[in-house]
Amino acid sequence: MRQRDDMTFPMDEYARRLGELRTRMQERLLDAVIITDPENLMYLTDYQTTGYSFFQALVVPVNDEPFMITRNMEESNVHARTWVELTRPYPDGGDAIQMLVSSLKEFGLSHKTLGYERNSYFFSAYQQDSLRTSLTDARLLDCFGIVECGRRTKSPVEIDIMRKAAIATEAGMKAGLAACRAGVTENEIAAEISAAMFKAGGEAPAVMPYVTSGPRTMIGHATWEGRVVKPGEHVFMEVGGCYRRYHTAMMRTCVLGEPTEYMLQAQERMKTALAQVKALIRPGVTVSDADNLVRSIMTVDDKHGKLITRSGYSIGIAFPPSWDEGYILSLMHGDKTVLREGMTFHIIPWAWGVDGDKTCGISDTIYITKDSCESFFTLDQDFVIKPEEGKRKIDDTVIDLATAKSEGKKHKSKTDKGDKKVEAV
Repeated sequence: MRQRDDMTFPMDEYARRLGELRTRMQERLLDAVIITDPENLMYLTDYQTTGYSFFQALVVPVNDEPFMITRNMEESNVHARTWVELTRPYPDGGDAIQMLVSSLKEFGLSHKTLGYERNSYFFSAYQQDSLRTSLTDARLLDCFGIVECGRRTKSPVEIDIMRKAAIATEAGMKAGLAACRAGVTENEIAAEISAAMFKAGGEAPAVMPYVTSGPRTMIGHATWEGRVVKPGEHVFMEVGGCYRRYHTAMMRTCVLGEPTEYMLQAQERMKTALAQVKALIRPGVTVSDADNLVRSIMTVDDKHGKLITRSGYSIGIAFPPSWDEGYILSLMHGDKTVLREGMTFHIIPWAWGVDGDKTCGISDTIYITKDSCESFFTLDQDFVIKPEEGKRKIDDTVIDLATAKSEGKKHKSKTDKGDKKVEAV
């Protein structure tokens, strides 16, 4: 292990992670593990690249020095970012799995018991088949989750890094809420969010912000598509800020006009759910306990909006295509996993289908302390309501859309581009 002082965390943090991994390897009688998940590679070594679509692996023997298999171009990331000293790169026209196999033979591991991440997004079935047919003397076992066991709980230095991600998250959301007004596009709102996140020290997130307005808020995982936000509509935003690949996330809602009664009721239920689940969460509580509480508050009827997903998920290190660690742990019914100090969750008691045609959201990212939990954020949770945006002004004509809709009228206004017709929506 090469000693250096310019990594995301102190060297003793990486030594602890590697030591705990080796303890789990010994418990499972593994001589070495082949780690291919990008988040796990970063967790263990600080290695990161956007080029992870090419095969890359960290081989960790239970006793000897770890080594990395990378594309030639990515070897620079090993030397520039990590403590790893041994690399075996392959050319673009080469066979990555054969480089892995030859390296395992070189380091005396080709006849050992080896664990590999069978469920890794970036270790394809073809590659796994090639490894099995080429490494006939080894015993290959699925060890998926062996690194994630350590990632479930964050150390104090990881929590500090997530606080920096939270600064970016909150700055982006504040900018997005401020940018919401009738006549702007979803793209413009997203641009303000992104600029604010990056100016606040945030780095490229695993997923760019979700920004939808009006009827588009009912489309799952949709984001900006150039739509012009109209008076009287609402804007739903979900922002995930990032620092050193660690993320925090939040949902908020802006109403351009007067919220409906069901929207106000949904707001209060979401706030209540967050307050009560945060009062509940502490070491010793189970995942199912937390999910059941949120779900009991959010389950009313269709007009009030429904919680149609899990009620939260682990969050931390992430690369595209997702900013969450939900595959490690999610708040879902029936999961008896016991919560522990250092776990971090994005709690999402969002309401899908308010009034039958609106999605509204309020969420929070929390970390579990010795005897309770704390939020990473300070931003107010209430909907941002802009009554003046329920009216549209064109030249000297103010159009009250609520009145226009009830009376079924159409209004005209003269502009420098000629006559423009404005319809109530």
